[in-house]
Amino acid sequence: MKSDTVKFVLAKRKSRMNSIGLPAEVVINIILGLFCLLCVVPFIFVVIISFSAEDSIREIGYSFRPIKWSLEAYKFAFTSNKGIWRSYFNSFFITILGTALSVLICVLYSYPLFRKDFKYRKFFTFFCFFTMLFGGGLVPTYYVSKNILGLNDNYAALIVPALFNPFNIIVMRTFFQSSVPTELIEAAAIDGSGEYNTLFKIIVPIAKPGIATIALLNALAYWNEWYLAMLYIRTEELYPLQYLLMRSQQNIDFLTRNATMLGSEIAKIVNDLPQQNLRMALAVLIVVPIAFAYPFFQRFIISGLTVGSVKG
Repeated sequence: MKSDTVKFVLAKRKSRMNSIGLPAEVVINIILGLFCLLCVVPFIFVVIISFSAEDSIREIGYSFRPIKWSLEAYKFAFTSNKGIWRSYFNSFFITILGTALSVLICVLYSYPLFRKDFKYRKFFTFFCFFTMLFGGGLVPTYYVSKNILGLNDNYAALIVPALFNPFNIIVMRTFFQSSVPTELIEAAAIDGSGEYNTLFKIIVPIAKPGIATIALLNALAYWNEWYLAMLYIRTEELYPLQYLLMRSQQNIDFLTRNATMLGSEIAKIVNDLPQQNLRMALAVLIVVPIAFAYPFFQRFIISGLTVGSVKG
């Protein structure tokens, strides 16, 4: 009887420790709600401005309730850039292939660093970490990539330089250490499993949340990449979406700054071009496609956040 009472008291105490009061729950929900608004409202504002007429922006500035709505910015973005659909294909192709290859390299490199029986794990960990602190610089990187590796005016120039990410490797190694028991690897070795079979059939299914997080980071990096295109790409058919839209905005800015030098008729045409709303429309065209990647990775990331929180 006494033991039952002790168990009941301990259970009640544990339930109180794992629960919060109603006022605290209300405060937490309000804080999280405000944080969500801070993230969502600016994007909604950008979308509204992109559909606002240029005259409305000139008259009342940026507003949630423009005087006039217009699709002029989107029409100009698609008509002035004949190769925009090709650029969409390039960005999707580079993002998908680059993400798959970079995740594969990350897993293959971080797995030996996680294994304590790997003789040279300290050396390769230092080798990876050292590249986070020191780099060769732009000129040596450009020379090696273009003249030695032949990364010039091709898809490889947009994929290969970003394949190895030291930060992602350190994160993946840490995830292996926190979620993969070494006893599981030893048991697989006793059963005769090879290293690659152990990695891809036993370790990778356990590490799906970590791999999904790394994949999302790599996908964002490849999708937003335009600097490599500026360095190595000269053929317009290979332009990724970000670089194409950036060039379009630069051309409009150049015409706007030099409108008075181009003659009265050209200056009038330039003044009629969308400027403020075009910037927002370009941001929407870039953000919306990659935003659809988040629901795909969400369930893996959420499950990764709960790893270790529940004991078996």
